[in-house]
Amino acid sequence: MLKEIIISIQAYGRAHDLIKQHRLWKWILLPGILYALMFMTSMYFFAHTSNNFFEWLNQKTGLNNWIKKEEVGLLGFVTTMSSLILWVIIMQLYYSLFKFFFLIIGSPIFAYLSEKTAAILNNEDLPFSFKLLLEDIFRGIWIAARNSVWQTVYVIAIIFFCLLPLLGWCTPLLALMIECYYYGFSMVDYSMKRNHKNAAESIFFIGRHKGLALGNGMVFYIMHLLPFVGWVLAPAYSVIAATLSIVAINSDTTTIKEPEIFS
Repeated sequence: MLKEIIISIQAYGRAHDLIKQHRLWKWILLPGILYALMFMTSMYFFAHTSNNFFEWLNQKTGLNNWIKKEEVGLLGFVTTMSSLILWVIIMQLYYSLFKFFFLIIGSPIFAYLSEKTAAILNNEDLPFSFKLLLEDIFRGIWIAARNSVWQTVYVIAIIFFCLLPLLGWCTPLLALMIECYYYGFSMVDYSMKRNHKNAAESIFFIGRHKGLALGNGMVFYIMHLLPFVGWVLAPAYSVIAATLSIVAINSDTTTIKEPEIFS
């Protein structure tokens, strides 16, 4: 798995080279700006709704009043940490649902970028086919919906563990890894479709190469540490990097094979 994670990380550097040389910026910026605006809007509403949710939860359970009454310092600390961890996990769940919603909206562009990347690597023209585009769109929507359901199931299960002292404090990292995996899964699937793999075959392949999906999703989230610019670039870069990582796996190398277009 480590080898595949490294391949996915390296693929982002190659994706940048490909984008620059073939002037794909319009396909990067259009969905990227839309994503950034949607991201900021969703996080704004989450900040407000989450505070209201926790205030409602405290009122219904009376937990804060009970802790103050008991005046148990350690218990108060543990409960505060558990509440913080719960808030982080719910935020991740909220963001993951937004992210899959964006994947559904952006599926036409992501499908095109994957096809365009493969055409460049093979020095081929990219003929337009409305039928294939529709197939890619519906495939992307189905995979995004499927992944959102499974990720939600796992995250809800994790929420119960986050309430455990000490052990539960590691759950945000676990939830983040799951989110990285399922986002990368959606990106890698575009290449699976292009290689004539049906959904079941794609699920089986990615399940055996989890590092490709995990590494792709990890870099996607790291790019969010760069405000706005990283948000704009992350979605399209990830789908191009996923396509390049499949090329590397098929070549059975530990680095992205240097295609002629980069020489």
